[in-house]
Amino acid sequence: MEHIIGIGGYSPETARDHDMWSRLGRFCASEPRAFDRDPATGHVTASAFVLSADMSSVLLTHHAKLDRWLQLGGHCDGISDAPFVAQKEAYEESGLSRLEMLSPQVFDVDIHEIPASPKECAHLHYDVRFLFRATAGELQVSHESHALEWVPVDRLEERTTAPSVLVLREKLPRFLRGANAC
Repeated sequence: MEHIIGIGGYSPETARDHDMWSRLGRFCASEPRAFDRDPATGHVTASAFVLSADMSSVLLTHHAKLDRWLQLGGHCDGISDAPFVAQKEAYEESGLSRLEMLSPQVFDVDIHEIPASPKECAHLHYDVRFLFRATAGELQVSHESHALEWVPVDRLEERTTAPSVLVLREKLPRFLRGANAC
């Protein structure tokens, strides 16, 4: 398992995983403000794939600014602790009162471009994703969302065609097999 300070450990499996992890590592090593919110350099963001208690569904948000269904998450805003930020964002964006981190390991890394807006130039998000399970609370839509929805993992494509979200369906069975092997 490879580690990056402020990110944690990750065990890349596919060529995509290795590429994303390598790019993230180079960015964090070369950019002193990697965790700050600077569109001129790009920045680390942290996300949470929040699973239902029975782990059959994932909580997606209809993101107000991007107008797309995505996992919960956001900017680190100077906090160099991606697992903490992922959990904080999940609480803030969901209204849930109890989340269990299923593994301290990074679940996925996705580097993607955020389009230019009137306030910011186009820039990269180095998104680090962690896996959680909701164990208590009622959903409450935040100001950052149009809606929240529990979407069955096996029907994700009904809400999104984004490969960065559909990767959950691909990786979750391997994760669950590994968790049950312990």
